[in-house]
Amino acid sequence: MRFDMHCHTKEGSIDGRVSVEDYIRILKEKGYQGMLVTDHNSYNGYRFWKKELKDQEKDFVVLKGIEYDTINAGHMLVIMPEGVKPRILEVRGMPVSLLLTVVHAYGGIVGPAHPYGEKYMSFAGTKMYKRLKDPLMRKFDFVETFNACEPPESNQAARELARAYYLPGFGGSDSHRESCLGLGYTEFKKPITCESDLIEAVKRKAPVRAGGQYYHGTTKEKIGAVNNVLVYSFWLYNLVTALFRTHKRHVKGRYLELGRTASPGNLPMPAEQPEEM
Repeated sequence: MRFDMHCHTKEGSIDGRVSVEDYIRILKEKGYQGMLVTDHNSYNGYRFWKKELKDQEKDFVVLKGIEYDTINAGHMLVIMPEGVKPRILEVRGMPVSLLLTVVHAYGGIVGPAHPYGEKYMSFAGTKMYKRLKDPLMRKFDFVETFNACEPPESNQAARELARAYYLPGFGGSDSHRESCLGLGYTEFKKPITCESDLIEAVKRKAPVRAGGQYYHGTTKEKIGAVNNVLVYSFWLYNLVTALFRTHKRHVKGRYLELGRTASPGNLPMPAEQPEEM
């Protein structure tokens, strides 16, 4: 089965320009059997699909994911079991150690997105990579090894990183616009019909193949050096927003306790979150 494992939707990402419905139509035309919705710190794109489109599409698999902005290790791709959408994953700015604990306690998987991409947004461009690369890599479940919006050298470094730690490699388009959609792929030999199938395949290190074509319409290519201003602006925004929202995570004290107990037995049973979230 062929999936695009990095998709930003109009319904879920502020910078997304393609609707979930159009994703499904175009990916099917390109021979894909599924997609992973990875909106920024939000499940709204997936919620839209579940509420409006799920009953209409029987031959295309839409999986629930998220691209989470950590405060100290860049962007992470997170896949949780079906029915599990902890609200804390929609509040950006957790440190990566807490993110790993929360995700694994609920039976999910997590891995760095475009690890050698833009500074601050990508794992290798952070201080955590320099300080704690080895222990963190041993806790990740996969690595995004092909991102259609990154240069070849970035993806090559990501492949080498995954190979060094014997981790599966995902491929995705990281598409925000229709022209990029479906340029990255991940192929699984056995059927993937739900998030639990994907999680199980990753955990047992089932054969997977990632690759694709490169997108040449990125913002970085269009604006050149000015992109550095955007990168630093994003870092500042991420920092200020994370600090501003810290009190929201304190409200969810039962999740924060995970950082000290690291015991899934202390968690409430996961349940489907209300769709009006």
